Amino acid sequence: MITKDMTMEEVLMKYPKANDIFLKYGLDCMGCQVAEFESIGHAARIYGINLEALLKDLNEMEKGSHE
Repeated sequence: MITKDMTMEEVLMKYPKANDIFLKYGLDCMGCQVAEFESIGHAARIYGINLEALLKDLNEMEKGSHE
């Protein structure tokens, strides 16, 4: 399960397809040096992104990667 406390880089390393979801929300994480340290929750707060919607999309992607 992907949580708000995980860093964006942590998620991208495990699930490269997460980049498409981050881009959908305006987060260009692959090219961002802060992705190594910034949590998903912090990024959502800073950029005014709906955290619940972002986590829902990420976890649906994660669940689909196991099927």
